Amino acid sequence: MTRPARHPGTRDRRIPCAQLRLRHRDWTCLTACDKPGAGPQGVRTRHYDRLVARIAVIGAGVIGLSIAHELAGAGHNVTVLADRDHTGAVSSVAAAIWFPHAVDAVPRVLESAQLTRERLSALAARPETGVRLRTGTVLTRRPDPDLSWTSAVPVHRAATPDELPPGAAGVTCELPVAVTNVYLAWLRAAVEARGVTFRAAELTTPDVAGRDADVVVVAAGLRSGALLGGDDEVFPIRGQVVRLANPGLTRWLLDDENPGGLTYVVPRDGDVVCGGTGDVGSWDETADPAVERAILERAIALVPALAGAPIVSRAVGLRPARTSVRLETVSGYPTPVIAAYGHGGSGFTLSWGEAARVRALVDAL
Repeated sequence: MTRPARHPGTRDRRIPCAQLRLRHRDWTCLTACDKPGAGPQGVRTRHYDRLVARIAVIGAGVIGLSIAHELAGAGHNVTVLADRDHTGAVSSVAAAIWFPHAVDAVPRVLESAQLTRERLSALAARPETGVRLRTGTVLTRRPDPDLSWTSAVPVHRAATPDELPPGAAGVTCELPVAVTNVYLAWLRAAVEARGVTFRAAELTTPDVAGRDADVVVVAAGLRSGALLGGDDEVFPIRGQVVRLANPGLTRWLLDDENPGGLTYVVPRDGDVVCGGTGDVGSWDETADPAVERAILERAIALVPALAGAPIVSRAVGLRPARTSVRLETVSGYPTPVIAAYGHGGSGFTLSWGEAARVRALVDAL
């Protein structure tokens, strides 16, 4: 029996299914079954239920890396393009506790949050990932608090009086917390282990990435709107944090409705992230000493054990916010483009769920 000629770019002797309509000429077939088909000259061919594409992911923060991991796991050839690596991404500044913050908690977003919480909880069984499961309390100070996020957390309870400051109620539960430098380094290594390549590039349009790709995914945080021709719904939310040496704390505390301003205390391995601010529209990345003093005053008032703890480091990050999360296929480009940005302060919270959605969009092309 004569073997049909190999399709350009195919690997491991795989050939394209004669009855499968390929929408991009350079895509190749993967995952064979042995059904007979109408191949060249009537030769028995194989049918495939998946396609391999060359995919360029723009952005190396937690969203971009998670998408690259998911797509490479599906067998695609993935390249990550970014002007800075994960150590310079806003993700490295985050307290990285699972919680939908500065994002519209619509059902679609909460579905992504739930999938991510499940994935991060599983990763917590592996210490090298930097993910820890920690118990804490989300404080509420309004008579009608938004508790929609609890739909993604199956085990939670009303906080007890000893877990609450005066004048507050709350919900206590166990959530994943990521030690950002450890987690992002682990994720980068895991992505590379799946064959993903990285290239330093400062892009101004998806077209440049699309010259060598079948699909482009724009996951560049705040820069995403400009890359896609100017999305005026994108805006920064400035967040300032100060990290203290951990005096032995494990419980976290989130107090978005603190009268003095947004406040959170998130213990990690060797430090405690104290925040914060939510300055909508501010592009200032300079740490303000007066703001830091106010953050510490609020944090110590909530957690007195922090008094006297030395400062380890400080940072400012710009959360990539949008009026709503944008995750969709974008028309008007010669190469298919998928937008994946606008996650506000919820990059870690939504990362794996959004990556799964991007994979589904790629599969639908």
